[in-house]
Amino acid sequence: MKKESAPTSRNVSVAILDDDQRVAVTIRTFLKPLNCVSSIYVDPQSCLDAITKQPVDILITDLCMPGMSGLEVLERVRKASPETAVIVITGTAGKDEAISALKLGAFDFFEKPVNQDEITLTISRTLRYRQIERERDLLADQVSLLSDQERERCGVSKLVSHSPAMKKIMHDVKLVCGAPKTSVLITGESGTGKELIARAIHFGSARASHSFVPINCSAIPPDLAESALFGHVKGAFTGAVDGRKGCFELADGGTLFLDEIGDMAPEMQTKLLRVLEDGEVTPVGGPKARQVNVRIVAATNADIAKKIGSGKFRSDLYYRLAGFTITLPPLRQRKVEIPLLAEHFTRLISREMGFPCPAIDDQALAVLDGYDFPGNIRELRNIIERALIESRGETIRAGHVHCGNLPAGVRQANGTDAAQKTAAPDSVPFNLKDAEATAIRRALASSGGNIAEAARMLGVNRPKLYRMMAAHSIDSH
Repeated sequence: MKKESAPTSRNVSVAILDDDQRVAVTIRTFLKPLNCVSSIYVDPQSCLDAITKQPVDILITDLCMPGMSGLEVLERVRKASPETAVIVITGTAGKDEAISALKLGAFDFFEKPVNQDEITLTISRTLRYRQIERERDLLADQVSLLSDQERERCGVSKLVSHSPAMKKIMHDVKLVCGAPKTSVLITGESGTGKELIARAIHFGSARASHSFVPINCSAIPPDLAESALFGHVKGAFTGAVDGRKGCFELADGGTLFLDEIGDMAPEMQTKLLRVLEDGEVTPVGGPKARQVNVRIVAATNADIAKKIGSGKFRSDLYYRLAGFTITLPPLRQRKVEIPLLAEHFTRLISREMGFPCPAIDDQALAVLDGYDFPGNIRELRNIIERALIESRGETIRAGHVHCGNLPAGVRQANGTDAAQKTAAPDSVPFNLKDAEATAIRRALASSGGNIAEAARMLGVNRPKLYRMMAAHSIDSH
């Protein structure tokens, strides 16, 4: 039998229990080359008392002893010192007892008469296993910590809300967190925070200790979509030099977030529906299906009803995805959120940039309140980030807040112009004095605080603009 040395550089504590002291001494002699510090006991109770006070790495115990059997010793050690690995010694006639000991939690056994090579191999195997266990536990602790940090960052409690609409959504999120098998469909304009809601659902549910895997359906080339979702085996297609797991397998036990599901190709919709119905995925080129346990949270900014009517989206897939539906309103319909969100992003981005968190003055908030945010929360975050850069960490003023600076081509492509035309009347105060103040602030914001440019935009000269600003107590900075 091959002789091995223990995979450790530290001393290993070992208790040897045998009513035959000669056997115990022999075992201790065999253990010396393995960096083991051994204690010998001939009485089971004395051994148990010592281990209870000072646990050891390994207990080697005989099974047949007067007063207390080795099986009883094993059971009591497992309760008093569960981190201690137990190895039992048995005679040739005691194989059945040895098997019973293994069922009770013993790590291994060897037979009498004791053999140095066998003891060396058994101890080495035990120590290696215990080392793997410790590394596994350490990794589990690290994963748990990361999961806790992610839950703290993305959980339901982190959703910023003041408006009745968002409070209702938070209530719905908490409800669906308690149903971890139910599919969820999140709808709303681009930039309204659909992925944030999806993460809150995941980290608020019983699936939080498993993976949250996001994938943008509109960003996957059609010829790679099946592999991205279901994986592939080596040689399945040109370039498949090795096998890879798809998003479903990566999210097994957790949540798969399918963003922009409305843009999924029709042929992939059919394959996705089959997976949702069967709970199995078949890798591209693979011989058999694999069972997966995944919760689907899907999101779209498309009009799904219109797509179903035009035949571009399967109605049966919609019903499988929409077990629970959450619709996020655009930011222009919940402007009461703007100050809270602006302060939230200021704190977050300041920390990322290493700035002290500055205040946002009332005029800057008024500029934000007068804007319709076609890009929703994502656009607000970008505006705050730029404002922080321009203010260099000092108070954010109206001149630092640049709203609506998208090029015309981008506005048209995003439907921004239409959105602003629709929403603009709601954002203009009926009171003429307030309307004039709002117009001044928006002009100053759009011009970056340039008085001449703001005056040109408002159709007045600079002296006139200065008088108007003074009347409304508006600062150009």
